Amino acid sequence: MITWLITGCSTGLGRALASAVLARGDSAVVTARDPGTVAELCAPYPDRALTLPLDVTSPEQVRDAVAVGTERFGGIDVLVNNAGYGYRAAVEEGDPADVERLFATHVHGPVDLVKAVLPGMRARRAGTLVTISSIAARSSPAGSGYYAAAKAAMEALTSSLRVELAPLGIVAFSVEPGAFRTEFSGRSLTQSAVAIADYAETAGKRRKEYDTMDGTQPGDPARAAEAIIAAVTSPEPPALLVLGTDARRRLTEVLAGQQADLVAWAEVGVGTDFDAT
Repeated sequence: MITWLITGCSTGLGRALASAVLARGDSAVVTARDPGTVAELCAPYPDRALTLPLDVTSPEQVRDAVAVGTERFGGIDVLVNNAGYGYRAAVEEGDPADVERLFATHVHGPVDLVKAVLPGMRARRAGTLVTISSIAARSSPAGSGYYAAAKAAMEALTSSLRVELAPLGIVAFSVEPGAFRTEFSGRSLTQSAVAIADYAETAGKRRKEYDTMDGTQPGDPARAAEAIIAAVTSPEPPALLVLGTDARRRLTEVLAGQQADLVAWAEVGVGTDFDAT
């Protein structure tokens, strides 16, 4: 039995993962900004489920969640940084306060959690850090530049953590889901108050009022939860777990485009070295 700390468990992937983890017999610190939203989920497991309030942008709540979870279960074996929300805006339209909050939620808060659990993991020479990212981190769609940038930033940090922590017996990896049937395109989707007409045919097409995906996404959160558990418990966890046929297809397209540029511009690129002749 292992102990998980999962953020953002009120809905979506976080809730599905918490449910699956508890059902398989593990312990879990199940967190949400409003712990009342997860009370029913955790009620059948009074000995193995601990519900705590956690706004990841609050350093005090981050410290308390890790400390209380560690005291209750003896340590945190798996941290899943899942809490987050969508933000739609052309880059020019982005409100500075909105962007600051987005990065606080998707980057700074998760980093605080990582730093809070790492001393215990280092002491035990064991642990797993899971970053729930998005295929947007690679595909960077119009209208999602800030969201994609925040996810890409946390993915890059996770990649460095993977290298830094491997000699200590600690694993770090990222998960890139495609479109899953959660509230991400509904209640959890925000956008800029300003819409500039010149972006109507690019970023404008992805504004919330035109999004018809909510409720029709191809991905099943319950199956995503099982895939994440399989990766965490694998003797060789991946550096990147891509979830969903749509995400796999999009990443394949992105990598093919990058490879084409690498080949097409090879002569110009390598021509920047000092001449060794």
